Amino acid sequence: MEEVLMPKLGESVTEGTIEKWLVQPGDTVEEYDPLCEVITDKVTAEVPSVFNGTIKELLVEEGDTVEVGTPICLMETEDDAESAKEEESGAEASQDPQTSDVMEEVPSSGQKDTPDVPKKGKSRISPVVMRLAEENDIDLNTIEGTGFEGRITKKDVLKTIEAGPQSAGTQPEAPASKEQEAVPAPAAQNIMAGDEIPVTGVRKAVASKMVQSSQEIPHAWLMMEVDATNLVNVRNRHKSSFKEREGFNLTFFSFFVKAVAETLKEYPMLNSSWQGDKIVINKDINISIAVAGDDKLYVPVIRNADDLSIKGIAKQVGELAALGRNHKLTQEHMAGGTFTVNNTGAFGSVQSMGIINHPQAAILQVESIVKKPVIIDDMIAVRHMVNLCLSIDHRILDGLVAGQFLKAVKERIEAYSVETTSVY
Repeated sequence: MEEVLMPKLGESVTEGTIEKWLVQPGDTVEEYDPLCEVITDKVTAEVPSVFNGTIKELLVEEGDTVEVGTPICLMETEDDAESAKEEESGAEASQDPQTSDVMEEVPSSGQKDTPDVPKKGKSRISPVVMRLAEENDIDLNTIEGTGFEGRITKKDVLKTIEAGPQSAGTQPEAPASKEQEAVPAPAAQNIMAGDEIPVTGVRKAVASKMVQSSQEIPHAWLMMEVDATNLVNVRNRHKSSFKEREGFNLTFFSFFVKAVAETLKEYPMLNSSWQGDKIVINKDINISIAVAGDDKLYVPVIRNADDLSIKGIAKQVGELAALGRNHKLTQEHMAGGTFTVNNTGAFGSVQSMGIINHPQAAILQVESIVKKPVIIDDMIAVRHMVNLCLSIDHRILDGLVAGQFLKAVKERIEAYSVETTSVY
């Protein structure tokens, strides 16, 4: 009998919460088949089996949080089973030598045909998913997997079953467009007054991190108004040709991330973290960004953002946002962030105070760009204005360096010009 241990799913990860078991006692699994979904920090990760064998006992309940290295289930491996068979065969042979010969000649019966195995390079399918699809006559080729690297999970099959026979292998008469399919249904549509919503999974992990951040970090805030008129002109000039040439959108947010990443090189204290009795200055500038999928919040990372062009940042923002909407972000996508930039302006917000993404030193909220009358050279002009709201860890940073950093970001944004700014 072998113990399956809670793996370490990240450099700083010391524990994980079992969100959902994908197997049950009696299930046969192969090496690398997913056993359960585990919540660590702000990501859901599948724990793969490290053996071929049969699940004998689940040692941890769904919702339980355990430390890395804790046994979470027991498995009877193929080696265990073969040893047991050899012992049993030896015992039977000593009593009745003809029994095993007779048994070998009896063909197996009553087995159903297995469901269609996904083609087109789909990931490995677990026995649990195969059996569930077989029992409900579902063609797995019609299911889009939401697990790690597109793996079809038990949850995907159950959703297909709940959706009815049209989703289970039968193509609808009028399929929705790709854009419609990519947009998740708002979770709020299914919420009614008086409902009680259990706090589990990603929401529970987010809540825990936010409480930790608010309790451990003494937050301080400051806001600066920035004239983004030149930025708007640059983006509008390149927007159409960029989309046609590159195939993805040139967003305002990409310009802000670029300005922040370059400024962090000048003010490395903003790119640090408090670690007990010392402040650690991070070598790399890895920008965390917030993306949402239904009722879940993810914070993936753009690594070495200071080395990327605006085009490179825009590409990563689009890719990470798409993965977030489809719940396909992994622990690797989330690890290593050193500073967070949050696009609160996407919702029309003009002022907010962000909670720092522990253990980072600061978070910058980019608010909505709004046309406003401003005074320039004693004359009233209509300009595109945006508020940048900075939350800082007051153990690491004081108002002086934070103000200098924010002013430098402001100057970079206002310095964008149609003549000199390259998005490539």
